[in-house]
Amino acid sequence: MSYVAGIDVGSTYTKAVILSDDDSIVAKAMIHTGFKLDKVGEEALGKALVQAGLDRGDLSYVAATGYGRFQVGGRSINITDLTAAAWGARFLYPNTHTILDVGGQTMKVTRLDEHGRVKSFRLNDKCAAGTGAFLEKTARYMGFETEEIGPAAATSKEDVPISGVCAVFAEAEVINHLSQGVAPADIMHGAIVSLVSKSVQLMKRVQMEPEFTLVGGILRFESMAQVLKEKLKAEMNLPSGDMPQFVLALGAAVLGRQRARKLAKEDALV
Repeated sequence: MSYVAGIDVGSTYTKAVILSDDDSIVAKAMIHTGFKLDKVGEEALGKALVQAGLDRGDLSYVAATGYGRFQVGGRSINITDLTAAAWGARFLYPNTHTILDVGGQTMKVTRLDEHGRVKSFRLNDKCAAGTGAFLEKTARYMGFETEEIGPAAATSKEDVPISGVCAVFAEAEVINHLSQGVAPADIMHGAIVSLVSKSVQLMKRVQMEPEFTLVGGILRFESMAQVLKEKLKAEMNLPSGDMPQFVLALGAAVLGRQRARKLAKEDALV
């Protein structure tokens, strides 16, 4: 059996997924990206290979995506974030037409046509208030770890408005709420509502269509998906567990597998 791998070098985390010929995910791994972009992709892939009990030579194809994709050594192909997200979302949910991807440094919305090709897309303005970094920074102000964001927001009893369109002003609002004795859980929920509002604006700009699929590290917090459902009055596809973080790496692997099969057929005809 041959295997293919997808590597997503994101701004905060680097992810690797290994796929088998029968479309099974045999391993996935994630590490902090850091600054050594020329090494982190291979480190994540190496971790996934160990988990799968495979060697580098067992891989017939390696596809790289993410902002650091050009730094991945030994890659077979580079794939844009939008294309990788489309392939990954469609692999998990074949009827996906709109993808919301919220990562640590960016927010992207993509609308797909009936064939799964990118029809239109929008990116957030260059401000942390529209990204996962804002939620993480808000959590740190109040002594929460990143993994506590979802559980903390889930205990909220009241919506606390955070309207700042810029991270600096939004952070000032958070500090002001804390000084007035507002419950940290309510502030955390308010930060999520603020981020959701920004994502809905982007979704409207691409003329969103159902089905909706949510990807990216921040979407692993189910409370954000729940607020989105309530805001749009629509169901959302949300991969289980930590899988939202791996959708782009998965998409790169799926497209890599298609390319590997095509090359194998061409070689057989020679």
